[in-house]
Amino acid sequence: MSSSFRDLRVWQEAMILTGRVYKITAEFPKTETYGLTQQMRRAAVSVPSNIAEGKGHRSNKEFVHFLLHARGSLWELQTQVLLAEQLLYTSSQESGLLLREAENVSRALNGLITSLSTNV
Repeated sequence: MSSSFRDLRVWQEAMILTGRVYKITAEFPKTETYGLTQQMRRAAVSVPSNIAEGKGHRSNKEFVHFLLHARGSLWELQTQVLLAEQLLYTSSQESGLLLREAENVSRALNGLITSLSTNV
Protein backbone atom coordinates (compact mmCIF):
# COMPACT_ATOMS: atom_id res chain seq x y z
CA MET A 1 0.00 0.00 0.00
CA SER A 2 1.18 3.53 -0.73
CA SER A 3 2.67 5.56 2.07
CA SER A 4 0.47 8.62 1.47
CA PHE A 5 -3.05 9.20 0.20
CA ARG A 6 -1.48 11.53 -2.39
CA ASP A 7 0.27 8.51 -3.91
CA LEU A 8 -3.04 6.77 -4.62
CA ARG A 9 -4.05 6.97 -8.28
CA VAL A 10 -7.74 6.98 -7.32
CA TRP A 11 -7.21 10.04 -5.11
CA GLN A 12 -5.33 11.82 -7.91
CA GLU A 13 -8.12 11.09 -10.40
CA ALA A 14 -10.76 12.22 -7.89
CA MET A 15 -8.89 15.51 -7.42
CA ILE A 16 -8.88 16.12 -11.19
CA LEU A 17 -12.60 15.37 -11.34
CA THR A 18 -13.25 17.76 -8.44
CA GLY A 19 -11.35 20.56 -10.15
CA ARG A 20 -13.35 20.03 -13.33
CA VAL A 21 -16.62 20.11 -11.36
CA TYR A 22 -15.62 23.47 -9.87
CA LYS A 23 -14.81 24.90 -13.30
CA ILE A 24 -18.03 23.70 -14.90
CA THR A 25 -20.28 24.75 -12.02
CA ALA A 26 -18.74 28.23 -12.08
CA GLU A 27 -20.77 28.72 -15.27
CA PHE A 28 -24.08 27.68 -13.70
CA PRO A 29 -26.77 30.34 -13.23
CA LYS A 30 -26.21 32.48 -10.15
CA THR A 31 -29.60 31.32 -8.87
CA GLU A 32 -28.00 27.89 -8.36
CA THR A 33 -25.13 29.14 -6.20
CA TYR A 34 -26.74 27.68 -3.06
CA GLY A 35 -28.49 24.87 -4.91
CA LEU A 36 -27.09 22.47 -7.44
CA THR A 37 -23.71 24.23 -7.68
CA GLN A 38 -23.05 23.77 -3.98
CA GLN A 39 -24.40 20.21 -3.93
CA MET A 40 -22.21 19.13 -6.84
CA ARG A 41 -19.13 20.74 -5.33
CA ARG A 42 -19.73 19.14 -1.95
CA ALA A 43 -20.26 15.69 -3.47
CA ALA A 44 -17.13 16.10 -5.61
CA VAL A 45 -14.98 17.26 -2.67
CA SER A 46 -16.27 14.37 -0.57
CA VAL A 47 -14.75 11.78 -2.91
CA PRO A 48 -11.01 12.57 -2.51
CA SER A 49 -11.61 13.72 1.08
CA ASN A 50 -13.02 10.33 2.11
CA ILE A 51 -10.22 8.52 0.30
CA ALA A 52 -7.65 10.61 2.19
CA GLU A 53 -9.40 10.24 5.53
CA GLY A 54 -9.74 6.50 5.10
CA LYS A 55 -6.08 6.13 4.21
CA GLY A 56 -5.27 7.66 7.59
CA HIS A 57 -6.97 4.84 9.50
CA ARG A 58 -5.11 1.81 10.74
CA SER A 59 -7.12 -1.08 9.35
CA ASN A 60 -8.18 -2.08 5.88
CA LYS A 61 -11.72 -2.50 7.20
CA GLU A 62 -11.86 1.16 8.25
CA PHE A 63 -10.29 2.27 4.96
CA VAL A 64 -12.92 0.32 3.01
CA HIS A 65 -15.64 2.02 5.06
CA PHE A 66 -14.41 5.44 3.88
CA LEU A 67 -13.97 4.22 0.31
CA LEU A 68 -17.62 3.16 0.32
CA HIS A 69 -18.57 6.67 1.44
CA ALA A 70 -16.45 8.08 -1.39
CA ARG A 71 -18.24 5.81 -3.86
CA GLY A 72 -21.62 6.95 -2.56
CA SER A 73 -20.61 10.59 -3.02
CA LEU A 74 -19.41 9.78 -6.52
CA TRP A 75 -22.77 8.24 -7.41
CA GLU A 76 -24.49 11.30 -5.94
CA LEU A 77 -22.31 13.49 -8.16
CA GLN A 78 -23.15 11.44 -11.25
CA THR A 79 -26.86 11.93 -10.55
CA GLN A 80 -26.33 15.67 -10.16
CA VAL A 81 -24.37 15.85 -13.43
CA LEU A 82 -27.29 14.22 -15.23
CA LEU A 83 -29.67 16.68 -13.61
CA ALA A 84 -27.47 19.63 -14.63
CA GLU A 85 -27.56 18.40 -18.21
CA GLN A 86 -31.34 17.92 -18.05
CA LEU A 87 -31.70 21.51 -16.80
CA LEU A 88 -29.40 22.67 -19.65
CA TYR A 89 -26.77 23.98 -17.23
CA THR A 90 -24.17 21.80 -18.97
CA SER A 91 -23.76 20.67 -22.54
CA SER A 92 -23.92 16.98 -23.30
CA GLN A 93 -20.21 17.21 -24.06
CA GLU A 94 -19.40 18.66 -20.60
CA SER A 95 -21.61 16.21 -18.75
CA GLY A 96 -20.24 13.33 -20.82
CA LEU A 97 -16.70 14.28 -19.84
CA LEU A 98 -17.62 14.49 -16.15
CA LEU A 99 -19.44 11.16 -16.31
CA ARG A 100 -16.52 9.42 -18.05
CA GLU A 101 -14.09 10.77 -15.46
CA ALA A 102 -16.45 9.73 -12.67
CA GLU A 103 -16.67 6.25 -14.16
CA ASN A 104 -12.86 6.01 -14.18
CA VAL A 105 -12.77 7.00 -10.52
CA SER A 106 -15.54 4.50 -9.79
CA ARG A 107 -13.61 1.64 -11.42
CA ALA A 108 -10.47 2.57 -9.46
CA LEU A 109 -12.46 2.78 -6.21
CA ASN A 110 -14.11 -0.58 -6.85
CA GLY A 111 -10.74 -2.17 -7.54
CA LEU A 112 -9.24 -0.79 -4.33
CA ILE A 113 -12.31 -1.82 -2.30
CA THR A 114 -12.10 -5.35 -3.70
CA SER A 115 -8.35 -5.55 -3.08
CA LEU A 116 -8.63 -4.34 0.51
CA SER A 117 -11.72 -6.44 1.26
CA THR A 118 -9.90 -9.67 0.45
CA ASN A 119 -7.26 -8.70 3.00
CA VAL A 120 -9.71 -7.81 5.83
